[in-house]
Amino acid sequence: MVGGGRGAFIGQVHRMAANLDGKIELVAGAFSSCPEKSKLSGEDFFIDSERAYPSYEEMAKAEAAREDGIDFVSIVVQNHLHFRVAKCFLEAGIHVICDKPLALDMNEAKELQKLVHESGLVFALTHNYTGYPMVKEAKRMVAEGELGRLLKVVAEYPQGYAIGDVEGNGDGAISNWRADPKIAGMSNCIGDIGTHAHHLAHYITGLEVEELAAELTAFIPGRELDDDGNCLIRFENGVKGIIYASQISNGDENNLNIRIYGTKASIEWHQEDPNELLVKFPSAPRQIYRRGNDYLGKLAQANTRTPFAHPEGFIEAFANVYLAAAAAISDKIDGKPAPEEAYDYPTVDDGVKGMAFIKACVESSKNNAAWTQLDL
Repeated sequence: MVGGGRGAFIGQVHRMAANLDGKIELVAGAFSSCPEKSKLSGEDFFIDSERAYPSYEEMAKAEAAREDGIDFVSIVVQNHLHFRVAKCFLEAGIHVICDKPLALDMNEAKELQKLVHESGLVFALTHNYTGYPMVKEAKRMVAEGELGRLLKVVAEYPQGYAIGDVEGNGDGAISNWRADPKIAGMSNCIGDIGTHAHHLAHYITGLEVEELAAELTAFIPGRELDDDGNCLIRFENGVKGIIYASQISNGDENNLNIRIYGTKASIEWHQEDPNELLVKFPSAPRQIYRRGNDYLGKLAQANTRTPFAHPEGFIEAFANVYLAAAAAISDKIDGKPAPEEAYDYPTVDDGVKGMAFIKACVESSKNNAAWTQLDL
């Protein structure tokens, strides 16, 4: 692991998710840019002191040279470091699992994409919300035509944790690196959580965004980067959509949700109630599909760990991304061919699409919400 040392929330989430199924062991890390903190974090995680490195460069070189070196690296640093850390390990011949967004800008994203394709290494991006079983059931329903022809997709990711800062009486909820374009990149809200809504819509429907019209706003005084964003979307095949992300939606916690409307039926899923999928019909009662039941498709069942009525949540969904990537890495190590059905994890190509989405949103907003095509 690179990053994720003492006090880092997302690093702990990654470690729990990776460890959940007993197939992945944390054996090395450069857990902080401070060598002493990295060493102490290594002690916290029961790492051999020789493998708690002072820098990620030293780690990549040393682990690539070891007979028992790491099989992959998990990258959980700030956005501006994703590219250089990933590039370092890919060039050392080491597989990568990286937090999103893929990079700081499109140039970095496309260079990483080229490097991954040329190397043949596994590169997984942790768009973790696609790991939920009922999201996978939604994907199956769309793919098998149960919704009919798709007409409209609405994906929302409202949070309200920064509302106090709008009037200047908050606790500086995002007065951190996410508000700094040199570290976070060209967007805060759309880049941080809007990309999850975008990827969720693409994962379930398979549709590409052709163009969008976006308005990004910094409601918090003195902010350069957005804390709210609203996007009209034109998907391929004439499908229309809306993607909305916010950190100032008062009272919302982590309310990622999606609604997909077809000519036969529609579906609705809420991340805060992830074990249920609502299915709606024009002239029949609504149905609620629940995780863990044998009437669900194979993909949902394969990503379920406990029987029905035993809820699963955030860590389990995160773990499903790690589990799928681990299967791909294991096959690479053992020289086994990939299965006919693709491995079910977000790839570097998904990361490039996410960066193109961010870039188009920012450009559209700067041009009075003009319709803007994605640069892919």
